[in-house]
Amino acid sequence: MNVPIVAGDILPDDEGFRPRFVRGSDPRVATCRGKLQNKRSKLNQEINKELRLRAGAENLFKATTNRKLKETVALELSFVNSNLQLLKEQLAELNSSVELYQNVDGQEPIMPMIPLGLKETKDIDFRDPFKDFILEHYSEDGENYEEAIADLMETRQATRTPTRDPAGIALLLRYYNQLYFIERRFFPPDRSLGIYFEWFDSLTGVPSCQRTVAFEKASVLFNAGALYTQLGAKQDRRSTKGLDQAVDAFLRAAGTFRYIHENFTNAPSMDLGPDMLDMLVQLMLAQARECLFEKLELQSREARSIDICFDLAQEAAQVAAVYNDVHALISREPVRDYVPESWISLVLVKREHHFALAHKHCAAGLLDKPLAEFRTETKLTLEHIQQSDGKTQMDNTIPKDDNERKSLGRAHLREALVLHEESQRLQRMCRELKGKQSLGKVLKKAHDWTLKDYNAAGDEDEFRELLDPPHIIASTKFQLSLTHPDFGQHGVDDLFRSLGPVAIFSAKRHWTAPRLIQLQRGPGGEGFGFSVRGDAPVIIAAVDHNSLADLGGMKEGDFIVSIEDKDVKWASHEQVVRLIKQCGDSISLKLVTPMDRNYLKKPVKTSHHDKGSVSASSSSGVSSGQPSPAGSMTTAHVSRNRIPWNPFKKSSQRDSRDLTFDNVILR
Repeated sequence: MNVPIVAGDILPDDEGFRPRFVRGSDPRVATCRGKLQNKRSKLNQEINKELRLRAGAENLFKATTNRKLKETVALELSFVNSNLQLLKEQLAELNSSVELYQNVDGQEPIMPMIPLGLKETKDIDFRDPFKDFILEHYSEDGENYEEAIADLMETRQATRTPTRDPAGIALLLRYYNQLYFIERRFFPPDRSLGIYFEWFDSLTGVPSCQRTVAFEKASVLFNAGALYTQLGAKQDRRSTKGLDQAVDAFLRAAGTFRYIHENFTNAPSMDLGPDMLDMLVQLMLAQARECLFEKLELQSREARSIDICFDLAQEAAQVAAVYNDVHALISREPVRDYVPESWISLVLVKREHHFALAHKHCAAGLLDKPLAEFRTETKLTLEHIQQSDGKTQMDNTIPKDDNERKSLGRAHLREALVLHEESQRLQRMCRELKGKQSLGKVLKKAHDWTLKDYNAAGDEDEFRELLDPPHIIASTKFQLSLTHPDFGQHGVDDLFRSLGPVAIFSAKRHWTAPRLIQLQRGPGGEGFGFSVRGDAPVIIAAVDHNSLADLGGMKEGDFIVSIEDKDVKWASHEQVVRLIKQCGDSISLKLVTPMDRNYLKKPVKTSHHDKGSVSASSSSGVSSGQPSPAGSMTTAHVSRNRIPWNPFKKSSQRDSRDLTFDNVILR
């Protein structure tokens, strides 16, 4: 039996700063959803194989001049293309299996939602490339980071099978946050490490491969958004709590897709393209609005006044109008040829279904009480929610007597019946939707209720039968706002923290190999002849001419990385000064010289926002207690408050040394 472990929990290690992720169990083994994802993974592999065969055959067809060989290759190509089409149809059927993601508890059927499956990826071995880069770029032994690399690889493996709950979302977002450090540590802009991220398209199974971490980030975020859609579909929408959770999940999914749309460009796969993401955002907003309408229906089921019926009519019309907009987006090129046909059909079914509900609720308000009991405000509401074209539609939006009231109500019921029948016809026309029993039950139940009300409404004259009721004007009292990913709630510490502050010791920066400086003072009390400034890392602020430091090879602008074999890349100004004083007459320093001379620019003034740097005028002399040329022996005050975790939030308050905070673009 596969016992699930909460994915994404963090356990601190002995040093207290490195996160260790508890691995989640593989949901593919235990659930129908997991089996579906497992089938998707196998189909992705088969599609990839056929694509490679087709590419090879096409190259051979272009290269050969032998007529017989060309005929043989052309025949093989036809077989490969036929297999590809069959595999893509199978994948489309999996993507249409929306019922496996729904909540199936209870007897009452509910309208299915459209969730997304997760993108699949291939394993990546970071060990050799990262170890080589650590040795070459950081001049450290890569074997010392074996555990950190293993943690990264295990975490990435866990994100391929996140549990369908908040812990699964947290795992994905923590890995995304960790990629912020990985990208800056190991991916220089001027060359490639030979690491390629390969992800399969979530709907077509076509693989895409890029060496940029941005592609990995966008794919991980897409899976977070897809997981939110599964969470929304999973909720029990027969309760107010379940509906609230579904709305929250769909709004978070929409916000995640919008974030990808706004922050990542030139995507190599269709599911990350702007047209597709724009459609997904609107689809998730439509499903959130549908849940809000269901909540209003649920809360007013016991006591439904005339005014509430009219509110429900407008809300239903609003849901239908939103799905109509989604249909316009999902029907345009290139999205239409990409998404499953069942999605397009289900959007149409929901549009007609909610238009029918709008007319049904309007009729319920009209037929509930006699006209004499209508308040003035109710009559005004009725006038504002209906709109007639004056030709084929009834123009008495405000009935003058009870006969007109009944006629108008019955006309709305008749229109609702027509629309219910249209929604059922659309379901039967789609091969995938035809077999969705829950959807069929929902549509039939709504049709039967409307027919029952229509038969109970009495007779009407033949003339009224010839005219359609006025349109229901779409309107809503709910203002929806997208919920973007909250990276701040899932803060992580840099797995490769020992390499030093990432603002300085990054793949983008270059410096010399570490060199050892050993200074020994004579009996005359001579000073070492240098001063320091800043912290994490501490910088050599000044070197006296012909001093011990000068003769020993120390230079202004050098970074102090260790003192007496103690790593000080993360040490504060005060800690370094104290260590230097404790060395007495003999000191051993390990220094590196930055090749970018911008590091040598001294800050003009100290600000509480400039954490990790100090004014040059407040550098500390360490020449045997004697004042240094740069100033007196004082230690500048440096704020020790940790910078709040959220490196992705746009802010003007950045680390003064952080010159690598650039927008990520997929190239």
